[in-house]
Amino acid sequence: MLSWINESDIEEFVLLGFSDRPWLEFSLFVIFLISYVMTIFGNLTIILVSRLDPKLHTPMYFFLTNLSLLDLCYTTCTVPQMLVNLCSVRKVISYGGCVAQLFMFLALGATECVLLAVMSFDRFVAICRPLHYSVIMHQRLCFQLAAAAWIIGFGNSVWLSILTLQLPLCGHYVIDHFLCEVPALLKLSCVDTTANEAELFFVSVLFHLIPLTLILISYAFIAQAVLKMQSAEGRQKAFGTCGAHLIVVSLFYGTAISMYLQTPSPNSKDRGKMVSLFYGIIAPMLNPLIYTLRNKEVKEAFKRLIARVFSVRK
Repeated sequence: MLSWINESDIEEFVLLGFSDRPWLEFSLFVIFLISYVMTIFGNLTIILVSRLDPKLHTPMYFFLTNLSLLDLCYTTCTVPQMLVNLCSVRKVISYGGCVAQLFMFLALGATECVLLAVMSFDRFVAICRPLHYSVIMHQRLCFQLAAAAWIIGFGNSVWLSILTLQLPLCGHYVIDHFLCEVPALLKLSCVDTTANEAELFFVSVLFHLIPLTLILISYAFIAQAVLKMQSAEGRQKAFGTCGAHLIVVSLFYGTAISMYLQTPSPNSKDRGKMVSLFYGIIAPMLNPLIYTLRNKEVKEAFKRLIARVFSVRK
């Protein structure tokens, strides 16, 4: 019979990750390393360009800077540990590291849910209330909205982390995942986790479906306003600025909802791993590309920044 273990006695967890597919580990290491480097470079570029170029000191780029910072933290709390484990025989994470990873992953995920809704509100005001945009989206409100997103996200993480970590664990510390996540940790508990699963489902609905509904409502008004525009150039510019955000929203919410609202099935374990990979690694890497490839302002600002760097060197 497995005994209950006090958390103070736990020193480390084993992360199975991709141990059942050892022939894939080197390829995955290379892919994840390249993705991580691209994520760091892309998001740092957006942060630097948005902060250093005065023409980008607008609410849209302020929120985009927050999103880039969030994506940097997102990947950094998971990918380095994953890379270490892919190269190691003992694929472990310390108890403290697991707690930190769980807390940050929950906090950053919830923050991004709220932040994407805030960014859609910014686009709604810019397109549907253009004459009042500077009055409504003043600097103080932008700071308040961004701060609210971070506070709500981290507050949610404190609650869910405590609920998860207070569960008694059995004498096996093997997590069938590549990171410490709530669903994976619940499987280690010796007690009935139905209440925790219900709370996780409730929070998932709260942080995914409600912001997504607000986003869809905002874009319904935006589409209506764009279709009424007489200028073809104005419509193209509006769709250009909103298109990137819609793609990011689709990537984030699509993978997040499929991960947390999926029904249990024999394949749900592997599906959960793949969705988590996309959710925590691929999406943060793609976000800078999505926002810059279709954005002339960012590309021009990047060129100006490069020109300034080389002129200073000369």
